Amino acid sequence: MFQSFDVTSTPQFGRERTDALRATFDTLGIDGFLVPRADEFQGEYVPKSAERLSWLTGFTGSAGVALVTRGEAIVFVDGRYVTQLAEQVDGSVFKGGDLVGEPPHVWIPKHVAKGFRLSIDPWLHTGAEVRKLEKALKEIGGTLVQLDHNPLDRIWTGRPAEPLGRVRIQPQEFAGKLAKDKIAEMVAKVGEAGADALAVTDPSTIAWLFNVRGSDVPHTPHPLARAILHADGKAELFIDKRKTGIEEEAYLTQLADFLPPSEFGSRIAALSSAGKKILIDPDQAPFALAEAIRSAGGTVIEAADPARLPRACKNEIELAGSAKAHLQDGAAMVEFLAWLDASRPGTLTEIEVTKKLEACRATVGERMQNPLKDTSFDTISGAGAHAAIMHYRVTTDTDAKIEGGTLFLIDSGAQYINGTTDITRTVAIGDVPEEQKRFFTLVLKGMIAISTARFPKGTRGCDLDPLARIALWKAGADFAHGTGHGVGSYLSVHEGPQRISRLSTQELLPGMILSNEPGYYRPGSFGIRIENLIHILPAAPVDGGDIDMLGFETLTFCPIDKRLIVTELLTREELHWVDAYHAQTRAALMPLLEDAKVRDWLTSATAPFSHGV
Repeated sequence: MFQSFDVTSTPQFGRERTDALRATFDTLGIDGFLVPRADEFQGEYVPKSAERLSWLTGFTGSAGVALVTRGEAIVFVDGRYVTQLAEQVDGSVFKGGDLVGEPPHVWIPKHVAKGFRLSIDPWLHTGAEVRKLEKALKEIGGTLVQLDHNPLDRIWTGRPAEPLGRVRIQPQEFAGKLAKDKIAEMVAKVGEAGADALAVTDPSTIAWLFNVRGSDVPHTPHPLARAILHADGKAELFIDKRKTGIEEEAYLTQLADFLPPSEFGSRIAALSSAGKKILIDPDQAPFALAEAIRSAGGTVIEAADPARLPRACKNEIELAGSAKAHLQDGAAMVEFLAWLDASRPGTLTEIEVTKKLEACRATVGERMQNPLKDTSFDTISGAGAHAAIMHYRVTTDTDAKIEGGTLFLIDSGAQYINGTTDITRTVAIGDVPEEQKRFFTLVLKGMIAISTARFPKGTRGCDLDPLARIALWKAGADFAHGTGHGVGSYLSVHEGPQRISRLSTQELLPGMILSNEPGYYRPGSFGIRIENLIHILPAAPVDGGDIDMLGFETLTFCPIDKRLIVTELLTREELHWVDAYHAQTRAALMPLLEDAKVRDWLTSATAPFSHGV
């Protein structure tokens, strides 16, 4: 199984562990310590050896940071995790903080004494983060102390070993471009930036650049590794050889000098001592790296990782692979939903249905000779009130029956060698209240608005975000997460820089894959989210139009629960979209289904409304 359901949070140890951390403060000469969710590679998913935030607090969400001072302990999370935080941490030890409205660099000047000495592990924070903290501390005459070790690691007994996940070559038939050509393009960008070398610290860039995939962390198939690209064309890859076999090592040594991770620091120091200019991404690289370059006499050039946009703008082969992966995934979803619909309300639990969906993906993968590699994140399987927890993760302690008269939300995804998927469906379990159907329809209106959007070149994610919310706003409601995130090509299910959100100023470009997932959540009652993946492409010309436009093409095919749609709330165009989408879904998935009962279910689930298409 790819997903475990054990209770990994440890709130009962919160006081003991925060007290042990505070006991180090006098020796270190500090008044507080920041514990981020991030590891040394700044990835969304971290290996067990780097789950410091979870070990200290019990909080297992994918975004957050704890601040432990001599008198307080605060865990800052965003709106997705407020309910989860309350359930997972010991409220007598930790208070909740607002990671968006009042993050640590905003909270600190308001709440700590003048002269406050805040400490960090500089390998766990980016340069952009450190600058915000330094500015905040300056306001109160405080100091940011960069420690040469992480005090948590010294009090963490039984800390797991660092991972040695196997590295595999990503075949050209799925990558669509040779690694040597990608490296050459990145080397050219190093020169254009006026740098002598580029320090690559993002494992997803390593995977994309060298056409490899790894297994060091859950759900995201990139290897924890670093690289240096030199303006003269030379490349150095720092990766533990124990992660590669003979074939992978022979392949990688044709592309770069193959060096152990321990030599990354010395190579950076050697370049810096020679006065070289080294390009790093301040939003991705650890602050310790920039400090090491400067202290050794080098010059830091700050710029976005030059691979981010090329990785985000998928080539034709990557898009074709994603489309095939989504058809396969759609077939698995249909088999799952047909099974769920045939089950008697109250007989299944959240964990049981999660396991069933994973089994459907595995079975369809075997049948189509494209095996399921992993889930792309821990499945969100929420019944009733649990669906209102935006990033709810079921455990053996919280596992609930899926009762009749409620909504059930399942947000899941898969990793296949030809693509990464992410889909959410909210379904009715028996008859549900009309109010829940009304909000489902309002969410659907937002999802359709994004699906059908047409926009000129230069449009940003923040420009489109209101389209997904306007129907909810008119009803006095909203949702506390972005409308869409970028998705990789058999890489991270949450890929930047593309997003559809209030905060995203990144231009939307052809080839980018994004999620389209508005929602609505009523704490303690119910939750709704509907999600498809879409990609950007030139739109068909508009009669009488003056400029070229871009639009979205849907990658995800799976029925939307018609029992929850209040047709009177949809316009004629929106009803037409639903019928057309269901007709496409039926045509695309029917040939992939073998079971007659499942085929009958799909026919019924995608039947047009009475008005016809």
